[in-house]
Parts: sequence; C-alpha cells; structure tokens
Amino acid sequence: MPATHRIEPTIANVRWGAFDAAFAPVQEVDPGDLVILECVSGAKEVMPPPGSGLAVPERLAAIHAGGVPRLGPHILTGPVAVKGAEPGDALRVDIERIDLGADWGFCGFRPLVGTLPEDFPYARVLHIPVDREAMTCKVPVGPGITLPLSPFFGVMGVAPPPEWGTISTKEPRAHGGNLDNKEIGAGATLFLPVFVPGANFSAGDGHGVQGDGEVCINALEMCLTGHFRLGLEKGGGARDPLLKYPRAETATHYISMGMHEDLDLAMKQALREMIAFITARANLSAADAYQLCSLAVDFHVTQTVNGEKGVHGLLKKGLLF
Repeated sequence: MPATHRIEPTIANVRWGAFDAAFAPVQEVDPGDLVILECVSGAKEVMPPPGSGLAVPERLAAIHAGGVPRLGPHILTGPVAVKGAEPGDALRVDIERIDLGADWGFCGFRPLVGTLPEDFPYARVLHIPVDREAMTCKVPVGPGITLPLSPFFGVMGVAPPPEWGTISTKEPRAHGGNLDNKEIGAGATLFLPVFVPGANFSAGDGHGVQGDGEVCINALEMCLTGHFRLGLEKGGGARDPLLKYPRAETATHYISMGMHEDLDLAMKQALREMIAFITARANLSAADAYQLCSLAVDFHVTQTVNGEKGVHGLLKKGLLF
C-alpha cells in the first residue's frame, strides 16, 4: 500500500538556491508513494512591510533568520530519494494537487535582470493579495486587476550529474530545475532523467499565476504545497529508453522542452525533442514528424529570464496516439 509522507520547510529540510548530487536526502520513499512538499518562497528583502496586513509565514521567517546557505534565488524543499532509482531510469512525478500556502504573493524586478533590463534599470516589488476561496489575486495596478490563479511549481528537479558539482537553481537544465512551465500544474506528469541513485527530487518556487515568457523575472511568487506521487520507469520506460531531458504530459497534451541561453537554440532543442518523441511512438520518419510539427504542434516561449531561456512544444493527445 503506497504511503504518504509530508515534509515541512524546516531549516533541515530546505536548500536555498542550489542543486548538488552530494546533498543527502531528507526522506527516502518507495516508488508510488505520495510526497507532500510544503514550499515557501521569497528572500527577506522582498517581504511585505510591517503594517501591510500581509503576514510572513512562520517557516519562511525562520529560514530568513536561520542562516541557511544561499546560492541561487529559490528555496527548495527536499531532496527526496526514491528507492530503486538508478542512473538511466526516469522519475515520474504525478502532480496530484497543489494547495495555496499564503494569502499573498509578490512580483518584482530589479536592475540587470529580466527581458528588458535596459528599459527598467531600477527595482520594484508588488505585494499581491490572494483570495484563496475565489482562487484569484488582485494586482495593485491602476484600479486593481483581478486574475484567476493557476498554481504550479517553477522549480521541480532531480539531483544533477555528480560532475556538475553545486549548481544554482536559476538555470534550468537536463535535471529539470527552474523550468517555469505553467503547463505543469495539478493533473500534469513530469518525467525527469535520473543521474544519481535515489534520483533526489526537490521542488519550490511556487507560482500562483504566470504568463508564458515570465518577462519581468517573476511570476506571482508565493508559498505552495505540492502533492507529488513519485514513480519510476526503469531504463526510462519502454517508450523512452535512457530519457535524457525533461518532458511532460497533461490531460490534453504531450510536452517537449528546450533550454539554451540562445532562444533560437532552445527552440531547436524543443523541436528535436518533439520529433524524437513522435518517432519513438508512431510509425513515422523524422522527416514526417518534422513536417507534422509544423502543421500541428504549438511551440511557446516558456521563459526568457533565467539565463537559459525556454521553449516548450505542445502536441495534442489523440492526434497520433
């Protein structure tokens, strides 16, 4: 019978801004277990001011005060090891549910980052109230703009290859990480290549809502709790031998991904990943799949702000398989 494990964002259970194959897991679980990760977001300098009526969660305040070593921008809960996971396998992450963890989030930008740093060479932060019951937020610009929430985790990843050493959470790579893909919310499945025994999965960087591109560098950054069922596909699975790059599925689409500091090359990678995905499952040549992608696959700019830019391709389910 699959077990359920809940992991809180205590100082012992978080890593701030870093992935490393050397990080010891905070929990080991069996394949098929449900892992509930409580995740918090935001450094002390972007917290709402006293008197704003917006409370900083106790766990987040403790992390700010606790001297947790910080490399990159995101506070991750984990890692979690899955028994039996070995390099060459694929970790299957079924995102069963996402709960809001706070009544507010923030969206900001600062000098030298974002898509238009030359146009906005200063810092600005908006603190945005969230209505949990209505699942909306009210952006305090103009008369106030109400947006429906669509929460997802910006960062979901496994331990990188050991030879990479300690890496920042800023740039998404083959291990996943800062994917910032708004398609991968509740009900979606993420597949990640395994590089170390146990896989060592972590998540964080909760987003209440985001537009494709995430152009100013932030989405609605907020605390979320994710319900992740962690499974294994040995050898990458029968249809994905030796999976080498993240891919995902939703109820309606198969998703390929590409990441590179050059957006053109990110697009090429997402396209090549989709061509490979199609030819592995359908009796089509690479040329057939290439033309089909031009006719029936939508390629979106995932984000343009993480150093490694992202593109994702969407193939509608039922079209081929």
